[in-house]
Amino acid sequence: MTKRFLVWIAAIGTCSMLQAQISQPVEMAYKVKEAAFSQSHIDSLSQFMTDHLGSRLAASKMKVRAEQMVIDKLNAYGFDNARIEFASDFSKGGWDNEKNYVAMTAPYYCSFAANPKAWSGSTDGLVKAECVLLEVNDTTELAKYKGHLDGKIVILPPTQEYELSFRPMAKRYTEEELAEMTKDIRPSDPWGRWNGGNGNRHALRNTIDSLIKLESPVAVIVGDGTFNIPGSRGVNYKVGEAEPVPEIVLPIEDHGRMVRLIKSGENVEMEIDVRNTFTDNQKINNIIAEIPGCDPKLKNEVVLLGAHLDSWHGGTGCADNASGCITMMEAIRILKSLDIKPRRTIRLALWGGEEQGLYGSRGYANKNLYDNNENKLKPGYDDFALYLNMDFGSGRFKGIYLEENDMALPYFEAWKKPLISLGFDTFSPSKVGSTDHVSFSRLGLPSYQFIQDPLDYFRTYHTTMDTYERLSLDDLKVNAAIVAWLAYSAAMDDTHIPVKPGYPEKLNKK
Repeated sequence: MTKRFLVWIAAIGTCSMLQAQISQPVEMAYKVKEAAFSQSHIDSLSQFMTDHLGSRLAASKMKVRAEQMVIDKLNAYGFDNARIEFASDFSKGGWDNEKNYVAMTAPYYCSFAANPKAWSGSTDGLVKAECVLLEVNDTTELAKYKGHLDGKIVILPPTQEYELSFRPMAKRYTEEELAEMTKDIRPSDPWGRWNGGNGNRHALRNTIDSLIKLESPVAVIVGDGTFNIPGSRGVNYKVGEAEPVPEIVLPIEDHGRMVRLIKSGENVEMEIDVRNTFTDNQKINNIIAEIPGCDPKLKNEVVLLGAHLDSWHGGTGCADNASGCITMMEAIRILKSLDIKPRRTIRLALWGGEEQGLYGSRGYANKNLYDNNENKLKPGYDDFALYLNMDFGSGRFKGIYLEENDMALPYFEAWKKPLISLGFDTFSPSKVGSTDHVSFSRLGLPSYQFIQDPLDYFRTYHTTMDTYERLSLDDLKVNAAIVAWLAYSAAMDDTHIPVKPGYPEKLNKK
């Protein structure tokens, strides 16, 4: 047994003893729950964050509008320090869809639920054209289409097929599933070996894109999304480049119908009127507000609560991720309303540009925690006490993914006591990705995503279906109470979860 391992075990034991001595008073837990359940703002806040804000694509005019509206809301809650902070440059710039009409006109008329791809161009008003199915398996088959796409509507082949499913549309985790999550999967490889199969597909699509730029078709049609609901996606674009050809997403049912008609010999025509506007807004912003710490020794340490404010453009970004913003805003509002005096600072961060690559949280980390360009720690690194993130829909919190950090478990075990009755009692050793806590976890810092009931999240996110109806308001009330209590506990504790062993030294070896 190595000396480092003995020190690590001793550290866990020390943390556990500290937490057992300083669990926060149950009277405060009562106040938090009372404020969360009897004086909740979840209903009005949920409508505000979805119906009133609308879609919030990164750097769009709608996102800029939403930023100011959220600042006004935080001011109304009594935060005199709410602010918009620049996070990162963003070469794609802003993009907003202002008109969207898509229909098949031959062999018969049918209007479609369609969604233009973000950062794609506009049609020249209402245009009508014949459809051409561009069906290729490799780059050698593209030659036959050269000179035949100008003035046409290009239908790209299907990339997914509908499969009948007997699974429920929405679900909650069972006790057996939650118990399985507590097992450590690190000895195995849950992802298997990557075979690189997507690489060939991406290369083919890049070649097709090059052909389309040369041929100048009227528009490009792709299929994505099921149950007649189109998905939300984007195209490659940077400010200063020529506007891309209009690219429009249809649900696979409508897209598949036209593909089958063309293959059967029918002449298929469409009419399209799409108007998109580009703005030279090459920056990503975050929204920050906080309850300042009061302890002379601990006030500069930060308990960070976060979710991403940006969304895709098709719906109102409800489950992804207005639900997280609603929960975190309500949690800090609850603590503000109780006039708490935390020892550490409790800070709210609503990130920008998460959907395009964690721009907001990475920018915050680079500015305050660790400068990637200079490989240098920033002053905020040692003052980072905890980050809690929500980005898996509006399902009820069941526990925490611990990011393989065993040292975090004694803290959450101590803090969870008033939350067990709310079903919060599962701590998984596993790591999860694809959301903002990764910007901090990769630095070795204590940063965690909640385990949430999936509900219908994976059927509805990144589609035009992601609207107010996807919210479970009762779940959000519970989630806000859990976040408020954990934030308060972390802000009042004598110690905080340490960084992972080996950090920050590992950062300097990159």
